[in-house]
Amino acid sequence: MALLWSMSPASAQDAMLQRLDTTDDGRQWQAVGRIDIGGNGFCTGALIAPDLVLTAAHCLFDATTGKPVDTQNIEFLAGWRNGRATAYRWVRRAVVHPEYDYSNRIDAARVRNDIALLELHHPIAKSGVVPFQTDTQPRKHERIGLVSYARERSEAPSLQDMCQVLEQRSGVLVMSCDVDYGASGAPVFSFDDTGAPRIVSVVSAMAEIHGKKVALGASLDRPLALMRHALESGERLQDQARVEMFSTGQNRNTGAKFAVPDLD
Repeated sequence: MALLWSMSPASAQDAMLQRLDTTDDGRQWQAVGRIDIGGNGFCTGALIAPDLVLTAAHCLFDATTGKPVDTQNIEFLAGWRNGRATAYRWVRRAVVHPEYDYSNRIDAARVRNDIALLELHHPIAKSGVVPFQTDTQPRKHERIGLVSYARERSEAPSLQDMCQVLEQRSGVLVMSCDVDYGASGAPVFSFDDTGAPRIVSVVSAMAEIHGKKVALGASLDRPLALMRHALESGERLQDQARVEMFSTGQNRNTGAKFAVPDLD
């Protein structure tokens, strides 16, 4: 797939990242957390229910072997900041987008399916940790933001709330947000009239188009409902697209990496 568009001056001006070092800074974002994967890598995720974390599917695969990661090695650290989390939870099960295939080349088809849900062993019921609502795909040029952990800022989340959607093509959102390794799975937010954040995508990849750094993410829409159904029913869907479900007892090692796709 080729993404053909011209970047306007406004779209090239990324807002500065705000590091959320204090409790006051991060109060609204406690449901965003770092996902630690067997001590060998990390991604970003966000609660969309007290026991459900939304993230990127590629975080659940070993980058060397291509095999699924054992979920017993995955821990969600809600509100992780400077050595402490608001809540610590291990993952019980995980399910990925029905059409995601880690073995495929990293292209637009893989990016648009790069979504996963993690079911926690125990819900997070703390009053300060409020799961986010999800919403439909944002419009082109709509203001968006994201909260993420990444390389060289893994000990506290950073907020960027003034980037925008540059393009939508074949289920892929191209965004002006600033991302780096570790930001995989970071929630992308739109803001309603009251300013309340709603998750509209998760960060899948970073790329460079016309010499400008961009972030790529998948649209949530119907696949999120399918994945929730798969977890609730405890069964793979038979009559619809295949849903992969992982439980404890599978492969132990991981090297979660941030994908850098070839967009041509």
